[in-house]
Amino acid sequence: MDNLLSWFRLKSTPGIGNHLIKRLIDRFDSPEAVFDAPMEALLIVDGMSKRLVKGLIGHRLPESCAAELDETLARGYQVISLTDAAYPALLRQIPDPPPFLYIHGHLEPDSANIAVVGSRNATNYGITTTRRLASDLARRGLVVVSGMARGIDTAAHSGALAGGGQTYAILGGGLERIYPPENRPMFDRIAENGAVISEFPLKTGPDAFNFPARNRIISGMSLGTIIVEASKRSGSLITARLAAEQGREVYTVPGSIHSFKSSGTHGLIKDGATLVEHAQDVIDELSYVLPQPPAKPERDPGDSPPLSSEEQTVCRILGPYPTHIDDLVRKLSVEPGKLASVLLNLELKGLVEQSPGKLFSIKVRS
Repeated sequence: MDNLLSWFRLKSTPGIGNHLIKRLIDRFDSPEAVFDAPMEALLIVDGMSKRLVKGLIGHRLPESCAAELDETLARGYQVISLTDAAYPALLRQIPDPPPFLYIHGHLEPDSANIAVVGSRNATNYGITTTRRLASDLARRGLVVVSGMARGIDTAAHSGALAGGGQTYAILGGGLERIYPPENRPMFDRIAENGAVISEFPLKTGPDAFNFPARNRIISGMSLGTIIVEASKRSGSLITARLAAEQGREVYTVPGSIHSFKSSGTHGLIKDGATLVEHAQDVIDELSYVLPQPPAKPERDPGDSPPLSSEEQTVCRILGPYPTHIDDLVRKLSVEPGKLASVLLNLELKGLVEQSPGKLFSIKVRS
């Protein structure tokens, strides 16, 4: 408790940010040693000025910090500091790691993590592809890291859970401010099968300026970051840039050349990011650091339901991106009523799914 309060005291010191805290801890090993160090020793640390040293030495722990820590522990959450053995090993390596983290759940410091992030306003193709990819990665023993936002993030977490694996959610607010609110059930499921993590005080709201800081944690605690469906101005591209700056791998899932929602990911491919179609693409890239699990059994061909000739024709026409039923009528030269019946049968067989507005697409299997 006392040690954690010293971390809160250091973090709350005006003018001392995460970069400086990392340098101070690298030099002195603990917050207590930092506060006990003479001015001459503190001035040796890169970035420390006389003004900052005087402010540091004279800084007292705000009462609000003790109350914050008391409430955090009373609610059953953990706080782990930069020097704690439970702190994520990869995250500790970045230039500006959080001095401490609020944890709901269980964190394995040496787990093999892979980040999966993308558009909040994702297409059906992006959602289904992400779920399949995250599920396959989780089955291979990787921990899927994402931001618990709507769209791709939510699909990444749900896919990992469906694959029977672990997942870490990094929040852009405090643990007591779940956003989006509909993800409250997922918040608890993730905690049971991984951890929900934040560097922000419990009741911090999901303010826009928090998310770039959140993104550096997502990429920083991961071996690589996979981007799914990012436009040219997507916040996910910030995560990709941070991953590259941190010396981590950057992967992208290609989308339609006609979809602006994939323009950012295609730009990353042009810049040298690794194109990912299947989980094995990532496994092959990271094989030097991953344990070799038993090969995944092939899907039994008998699992696929038998199809009529009309159903086979419709499946050949449909793709992962939704197509309007009127366009299908024109392409197939078939009666609308007959086509509607075929599409319904395919939906019941789990091969096709309908989106609002009479849009149909092939269902991507996990």
